[in-house]
Amino acid sequence: MDKGKRAKVEEEESELDAELVQAIEKLQEVQDELERVNEEASDKVLEVEQFYNEIRRPVYSKRNDIIHNIPDFWLTAFLSHPVLCDLLSDDDQKVFKYLESLDVEDFKDVKSGYSISFNFRANPYFEDTKLTKIFKFSDEGTTSVSGTQPKWKAGMDLTNGVLPEKEGLKRPLVEESFFKWFSDTTQKLSLDGIQDEVAEVIKDDLWPNPLKYFNAEPDEDGFESGEQESGDEEEGKGDGLDGEDDEPDEDDEDDDN
Repeated sequence: MDKGKRAKVEEEESELDAELVQAIEKLQEVQDELERVNEEASDKVLEVEQFYNEIRRPVYSKRNDIIHNIPDFWLTAFLSHPVLCDLLSDDDQKVFKYLESLDVEDFKDVKSGYSISFNFRANPYFEDTKLTKIFKFSDEGTTSVSGTQPKWKAGMDLTNGVLPEKEGLKRPLVEESFFKWFSDTTQKLSLDGIQDEVAEVIKDDLWPNPLKYFNAEPDEDGFESGEQESGDEEEGKGDGLDGEDDEPDEDDEDDDN
């Protein structure tokens, strides 16, 4: 290639590079504009959520007043929940009989955190009447956790691996107390996907509609907990082991005649 042709090719390549750079710069400007719109939308969503949180509070209070008159409401709801049911030991269930109300409350600035409170009647297990766990979110993506350490009465601590009133008898691992959750205040990094599943289930699932679990209502597929599997088994029994139907074949009918 002679010098003239080479210079022309280089000039064309330079023009293409300049056009590409210009296109990328324009694309970045549009992307920055989208980010500004998204941030504004997020702020508006938070404002709406904060507004309706204020409206929900008296409704939640009204609901709690009614629940006070229903024996073992929260215990039943926990035991009917597909996730929370496995967290209560037999001894935890005895404590939950003293649970009067549960309350989930977002901070006024909803993006900064929330609290979950369990309110108990006077009981033989601990001195407290209110156990609270608080989750504070930082702009860096970390979650600061604090909780109430139950003041257990003598011989009644369910979290030390010893059954109450049976000194020296170690609790099996499967019987680990739910009340250890209040003492778990390790910092959790949301950026790494590490979350407090118990808190999220209570806040986002149980708290909005506990009556659903108290009544053991079926899920969206129409099955109650554990019902679908047993139903499939019954269906399999009706089909027979080899999958053949129960209708007689033509040869059988001819023999009968």
